[in-house]
Amino acid sequence: MKKRLYSGAIFVAILAVAFVLKATVSNYFFDALILAIACISSLEFSKMLTKMGKFNNKILATVQPCALMLALLLCIAYQSSISLIFTILIAIAVVVVFTIAAFLWSVFTAKKTKREMETRKISYGLSKFALIKAVNTLIVYLYPAFLMMFLTLINHMGDLTATFTALGETGGLVSVIVLIFAFLIPIFSDTFAYLVGGLVGGRKLAPKISPNKTVSGAVGGGVFCVLLSIVLLVILNAIPATAVAVETAGISIWKVAIISLLGSCLGQAGDLFESYLKRLAGVKDAGKIMPGHGGLLDRFDSHLFVAPFVFVAFSILFVLI
Repeated sequence: MKKRLYSGAIFVAILAVAFVLKATVSNYFFDALILAIACISSLEFSKMLTKMGKFNNKILATVQPCALMLALLLCIAYQSSISLIFTILIAIAVVVVFTIAAFLWSVFTAKKTKREMETRKISYGLSKFALIKAVNTLIVYLYPAFLMMFLTLINHMGDLTATFTALGETGGLVSVIVLIFAFLIPIFSDTFAYLVGGLVGGRKLAPKISPNKTVSGAVGGGVFCVLLSIVLLVILNAIPATAVAVETAGISIWKVAIISLLGSCLGQAGDLFESYLKRLAGVKDAGKIMPGHGGLLDRFDSHLFVAPFVFVAFSILFVLI
């Protein structure tokens, strides 16, 4: 328990510093944190896939988030002439290019690949193995790397002035607000699902995947997530600077309630999905970087499903202002 508290406190401190630096200095400090999480999570998931028998290119899987982040930042830098849709298409193109690279890597290093096939007792041809390995590597590119990059887009919502014209000069503060919701919705949901489930108990939510999760916990997590998100909005409205940003962005209580409720459902689905993957891999945790918690993928499994939803939901809201 002490290890869990200590590692949790250290991570919260790092996250708080990243938020402060984003708000006062530059968005790129937060980008660096997101990139580190994406690379380490990708490495963890790559190892999990290997334990499932789905062999992949661990090096490319770990490095690919760097190229994906660079592509997004370049598009954001030239957002006056590049649309948001085109930016996402560029990100998809990076995924495709790296998938092809994973295939070619196995082909061009044929001797090493054949030794790997012998070690793993694979009897079919090199080309087929290279293709299967590339497809498995693509899985890592998509989960967690591609999903994680939506946090980068949220981080730079204030810079996307060509897309979100209605935000005006408040765009920087609005991106901070949306990023706070993107991080806290899964935390609110996970924390109170655990507490309510422990206190109330009752019917299991998905006993074959995660025996400790209950229906009461899932409902409690959703309810408290909505309530705390509304409280957060009230606090933001009590601060003059953020109150202007909230009003300009058209963020109201009922909109936050809907987004937080759906976000809670998605966050819990993300948690269950990673639990299912860990069962397939036969591991308790995705990694060991956070003592008491496991790996970064264990810590951010809920965020991976919530981040794309929060980005899309608030994007629609800002466009319709």
